[in-house]
Amino acid sequence: MEMRKINIGVLLSMLFLLSFSKVSAQTEPMYSQYMFNMLNVNPAYAGSRSVPSLTSLFRKQWMGIRGAPQTSSISLDMPMNNDKIGIGIQLLDDRLGVERTTGAQLNYAYRVPVSNNGILSMGIRVGLLNYRANYSQLFTIRPNDPAYYQNVNGFLPAAGAGIYYMTDKFYVGASVPSLLQTKLNSDQQAEVKSKVSNLHFFATMGTVLKISDDLNLKPSVLMKSVSGAPIQFDFNSNLWLQDRIAIGFSYRTGDAIMGMLEYQLNEKLRFGYSYDYTISNLNPYNLGTHEAMIRYEFSKDKTNIQSTRYF
Repeated sequence: MEMRKINIGVLLSMLFLLSFSKVSAQTEPMYSQYMFNMLNVNPAYAGSRSVPSLTSLFRKQWMGIRGAPQTSSISLDMPMNNDKIGIGIQLLDDRLGVERTTGAQLNYAYRVPVSNNGILSMGIRVGLLNYRANYSQLFTIRPNDPAYYQNVNGFLPAAGAGIYYMTDKFYVGASVPSLLQTKLNSDQQAEVKSKVSNLHFFATMGTVLKISDDLNLKPSVLMKSVSGAPIQFDFNSNLWLQDRIAIGFSYRTGDAIMGMLEYQLNEKLRFGYSYDYTISNLNPYNLGTHEAMIRYEFSKDKTNIQSTRYF
């Protein structure tokens, strides 16, 4: 058993480091409060909270800029078969300018105990997305430009994969949320490609540090790697008071600094809010980014919720 634990740790460390060396051009939806529902970036997270969990997230980015990104998601995930399997479903709505993507994704995770309190999870996701682009709403220099005359509306397949290891006080994971590079052709039919150099790679890691009986510090990091752009990091730290209230701060390299507030109303219900202050060249043109989260746990078993509260 001890040798198995060492091998798992080495494997996960290698995956985390290898993720840094890979790089992609499609844009994945962004969340500042990713650490409280990592199903958005890693399908292997499904079932990790040991209870059925319903989470809703809404993000309004770069307030004051017309057509700026706006993302909403609702996810439900739960463990099954004595925590050996995790399943989850996500509904999402992602808007950018005249483009809008909506759809549903199913997540499946196979969970394996690798130590007294550690679990290794390997996950996949499949989904169907509806992509729409109302090009006729664009203002072009050349009136009636045929390239923007016809609107686009069609369905695209989606797939992703990830690996995730967690204990009560630590987690590390790596994932490719979108394995398929898809687009609609001139006949509005889906074309699917899969090219490693164009994929998004995510890596996450976090822990919980006990300061006192009433205070816990949770630092975490998210790495995003995509071709044609610098590798980006989210460095985050949340200070929890009596497991009820958390005040957090994050720094996203080259983009924003964020403040967070989390409130655990009871054993079932949590509210979260974050505000991003832009530090990039877009700073003079927007009023920041707002993000809200609500999570509800269906189980009445307080012990289970306490053991995974931070992740």
